[in-house]
Amino acid sequence: MKRFDIGLIVAFSVAVAFSVPVTGQSPQTIVAKGATIIGTITDVNGDTVGNAGVVLKGTDGHDGQTVVTSQNGFFEFRDVTPGLRYQITISANEFEPWISPLLTLNPGQFKIMPPIQLRIASQHTEVNIKYDRAEVATEQFQAEEKQRVFGIIPNFYVNYDPNAEPLTPKMKFQLALKVSVDPITAVGVLVVASAKQAGDTPHYGQGWGAYGERVGAITLDGFSDIMIGGAILPSLLHQDPRYFYQGTGTTGSRIRHAMLSPFVARYDNGKWGPNYSSLGGDLASSGLANLYYPKSNRGLGLVFGNFAIGTAERVGASLAQEFIIGKFTRRGGHVK
Repeated sequence: MKRFDIGLIVAFSVAVAFSVPVTGQSPQTIVAKGATIIGTITDVNGDTVGNAGVVLKGTDGHDGQTVVTSQNGFFEFRDVTPGLRYQITISANEFEPWISPLLTLNPGQFKIMPPIQLRIASQHTEVNIKYDRAEVATEQFQAEEKQRVFGIIPNFYVNYDPNAEPLTPKMKFQLALKVSVDPITAVGVLVVASAKQAGDTPHYGQGWGAYGERVGAITLDGFSDIMIGGAILPSLLHQDPRYFYQGTGTTGSRIRHAMLSPFVARYDNGKWGPNYSSLGGDLASSGLANLYYPKSNRGLGLVFGNFAIGTAERVGASLAQEFIIGKFTRRGGHVK
């Protein structure tokens, strides 16, 4: 056999021998060593934050880990796959969330996070305020029921708030009844009856019987006037029976305001118009007096005479309210 052929056979045998793996031997795989991340969480004052949730998550959504910080704020992630991009998110009660920049670790790297400080969460308080007109009107009404001159004489029919809510019909009747049955009102009736007894008007004569008739007549006059002009007509016509104290402006404007109050009223819708309630109450009360006054005091002359006197008294009372009485009226427990 030729040398060339022998060499060719030898070369082929060697190649075949090296191409067959040795029995029991397998190829080795190189595994990259995992990385480690540690850190400590504090607040802006430097105090550690325990029980905070710390999440390590790859940007592709895989290979995530979650731990909770110890009481000293420490956390640790082990066996973190190197070569991937990670982000750390921290959340804790009463603190704003914290998110780290993107991290990429090398095999076996021991990463110590720079100081992590959590900010206190900003407080968001939502307050819903609902304006309840009925509730406000009730509070104002209750305050007016306590208004007394020198803390004694009732002064319920004066309003010192220019933006007061209107009275409900129920309040108008309650206010009229409260004035009617107030003990000081009864004292006033006795005083006026004594003055009329001295002047022999109406013509009931003299003596205790006549005095009693005058007390009854004055009581009926006042009751009919306040119920009709202060409750019934204001409820039907939606007018406010109170005097609205001005208190500011020129003296002339205040005098004009007071003198016009018996003729101009504020309506429940806040607008101003003719005071039918006050005028109607005076006129109706004067007309009813024909039922119980002596015959010598009855007739149209009595009606319109008492109406004129009642209206004039109301003008004078308004002027007194505007310039004098308001200074001595106890409101909310204090004299203003």
